[in-house]
Amino acid sequence: MDFLNALVALTNFVIVPATAYGAQLALGALGVTLIYGILRFSNFAHGDTMAFGTMVTIFGTWGLQAAGVSFGPLPTALLALPLGIAVTALLMIGTDRVVYRFYRQQRAKPVIFVIASLGVMFIMNGIVRFFIGVDDQRFADGERFIIRARDFREMTGLDEGLAFRTTQGITIVVAIIAVVLLFWFLNRTRTGKSMRAFSDNEDLALLSGINPDRVVLVTWIIVAALATTAGVLYGLDKSFKPFTYFQLLLPIFASAIVGGLGNPLGAILGGFLIAFSEVGVTYAFRKVVGYLGPEDWQPEGLLQLLSTDYKFAVSFGILLIVLLFKPTGIMKGKSV
Repeated sequence: MDFLNALVALTNFVIVPATAYGAQLALGALGVTLIYGILRFSNFAHGDTMAFGTMVTIFGTWGLQAAGVSFGPLPTALLALPLGIAVTALLMIGTDRVVYRFYRQQRAKPVIFVIASLGVMFIMNGIVRFFIGVDDQRFADGERFIIRARDFREMTGLDEGLAFRTTQGITIVVAIIAVVLLFWFLNRTRTGKSMRAFSDNEDLALLSGINPDRVVLVTWIIVAALATTAGVLYGLDKSFKPFTYFQLLLPIFASAIVGGLGNPLGAILGGFLIAFSEVGVTYAFRKVVGYLGPEDWQPEGLLQLLSTDYKFAVSFGILLIVLLFKPTGIMKGKSV
């Protein structure tokens, strides 16, 4: 029985949160790896793109709620998500036309694009803070739990309860749907195959008659959809705060690089690896070990490797190790 209690505690505080967080990082890392693979630069504005898309979705959610529209037990933000994606896509396309297209025409080096993306990042960060402020914004409504800890204890007779939030379930389901649709698009549609060809060999793709402007346009639309979806899911699961999305840039880039930049499967694998590492290293295992130890015994201390304040240091450490020993990442993407 104590082993089951330990397993439930581990699932409740490590496995379920890390799976939801990993799905959010995977969606974010997919956007980073698409830009790096197709447009060939590291987009440092990606975290603030997520924040912008989430902000628009929050405004849409508030508008629907004010009009008395809801989505039943599901968050109303899911109804406003298409609005967030559309506005973010327009912003991304406009940014490309105003900023990045000039450097593409000049055949600028990737570092120039990176510096330009830093400028875009600061501008977008200021826009988001100006319109929605710097404080936490909670916009989740609907049914809060799929499984409540009290109900789980009553059903199983265990001492430890398992709580599974609606936002965690939505995150996992939406992430699976988004990934399946993305891979279907890249592998089954003519435009997706053109994007892959453009990524593999730009000169040969141009000689084959592929329209580079169309590839760039579709890439930014897909990136906007992935970024907005990842940002909204993260905000629903936790809360929305612009500075938090700026901080998410580190684990998202770590996920993309660890998995292999330019490799979509690597981005997904890297997202879950970073998420489980961050949650596992910063979780206090005192309760779990207490269940597994002798009766009436509790270990001294929290059995926690790092405080949760240092969770981003975990992704930074993993990123450094990968860059030193395997710069192409686990799935052998493009070298950083």
